[in-house]
Amino acid sequence: MRWLVFGGEGLLGRAVARAARRRGDAVLALGQEVADLERPEALVAWAREFRPGVILNAAAFTRVDDCEREEALAMAVNGAGAGHAAAAAAAVGARFVHVSTDYVFAGTASTPYLETATAAPQTAYGRSKLAGERQALAHPGALVVRTSWLFGAGGPNFVDTMLALAARGERRIRVVADQTGAPTYAPHLAAAILDLVARGAEGIVHYRDREPVTWAGFARAIFDEWLPAVEIVPVTTAEVPRPARRPAYSVLDVSTAEALLGRRVALWHSGLVAHLNQHRAERRH
Repeated sequence: MRWLVFGGEGLLGRAVARAARRRGDAVLALGQEVADLERPEALVAWAREFRPGVILNAAAFTRVDDCEREEALAMAVNGAGAGHAAAAAAAVGARFVHVSTDYVFAGTASTPYLETATAAPQTAYGRSKLAGERQALAHPGALVVRTSWLFGAGGPNFVDTMLALAARGERRIRVVADQTGAPTYAPHLAAAILDLVARGAEGIVHYRDREPVTWAGFARAIFDEWLPAVEIVPVTTAEVPRPARRPAYSVLDVSTAEALLGRRVALWHSGLVAHLNQHRAERRH
């Protein structure tokens, strides 16, 4: 299989490229500098030159609070940009895979969101990503993979933010305890995407690791492995107001993914240990 990855220098794009190459696939992973989603002619040119069997769009404007201030830009990148990436796939007859988010939902549920649940985004980021899903699904056979709380090497994420606070000497860290979701280790998601494509999946599929946890619980798990002396101070969402509204509950139902993959979704804790071990190895060099 030949994979063309837009957003190839980001956290997920790198993970997919590594995983695909380990399986013997040819991969061209491109960053924003050469494959900007706002420049459709460049995307088509790369597709025609590389002739991929699959195009993965892992590029996005993901700074949720900045999206509130720059919704037009969010729509251009996450919405129209997804359509441009899909058009590049159409130009060469490639399959198209697009990555989306739990933010397309209201975040007010009490049970995991099915793929068929009504989308009701409460933020500019969520609205732009929902627009991108619709653009992607206009491409016949497209696969949209929704995920949540992504972490891993190669891009900003909650785990690295926590480690940075500890590195600055913070020993009491305030973290919200009234938002529940599910962390997802980028290599776990990458493996799932490769396997879903191999199995011919299309439409919308949810993937996240297990089990659900609050941000405070996730932070406690991080420091239990990294620096137990750090105290996690649980706070409410109201105590740490942000420009973009955060979902109180955004757990994705993954029964469809598990049926397609023939296995349970991975444990985020195993991904956390792997990620922290990578940090330890880097510190020794």
